[in-house]
Amino acid sequence: MSGLKIDKLSMRFDLPNGGSVQALKDVSLHLNEGELMSVLGPSGCGKTTLLNILAGFLAPTDGDIFMNGHTVTGPDAERGMVFQKGALFEWMSVRENVGFGPSMKGMPKHDKAEVVDHLLDVVGLQDFKEKAVYELSGGMQQRVALARCLANDPDVILMDEPLGALDALTREKMQSLVLKLWKETGKTIILITHSVEEALLLGERLLVMAPRPGRIHKEYRLPFADMGVGQDLREVKKHPEFAERREEILGMIWDMEEEIMGRTEAAS
Repeated sequence: MSGLKIDKLSMRFDLPNGGSVQALKDVSLHLNEGELMSVLGPSGCGKTTLLNILAGFLAPTDGDIFMNGHTVTGPDAERGMVFQKGALFEWMSVRENVGFGPSMKGMPKHDKAEVVDHLLDVVGLQDFKEKAVYELSGGMQQRVALARCLANDPDVILMDEPLGALDALTREKMQSLVLKLWKETGKTIILITHSVEEALLLGERLLVMAPRPGRIHKEYRLPFADMGVGQDLREVKKHPEFAERREEILGMIWDMEEEIMGRTEAAS
């Protein structure tokens, strides 16, 4: 089976005092090649845990992950990760950061240079390729992180709140860039976010997760990601269905947060 399949995935963390926390329970879904999915939910619903398992950084307690028919057992170049902060090599230039993966693969210098130059053009950083990472703004650093991920040519790009620390204008520009890259590369993308608006804009599929144990509460299939390709995202937000879905999901998450607070107060 092509694409990414998650089959009855569960994750339990054992605590030093002998207790445990059930972070995920029986999560199942299938993403076809080229799909763009956002994942949303209240704090503690297991979003980042799920992403770390998909990346191969954590082994699940139960269940399996299949990528193009084979079982995922650890990190692999077929799955690239973009973190909330770029996790870049600050002592390297932009060009060296983007070329790091191809260098590790032993790609010939000429071929690597072509790949790096192309990706820097794509993310709009060609004029900054010799700059050190620490000289760049947060938004530019996230562009480097995207280009570095793409340089490894992964089938799936996993994004853990990559735009959360950016100012509003830069964030909107980066959202447009993510949509542009999605359409131009045909990559499968899974994006974790705390922003309902961002989840609506960057998810042709949107998962709302419920907390502890983390599980899929509801899934939406939405038109806004396609609408946003090459269009001003502020115009997309004016669509009547966008406002309707935003209020519906906000209410859903608010109710979950209230339930969590009620449990905490009852326990204390």
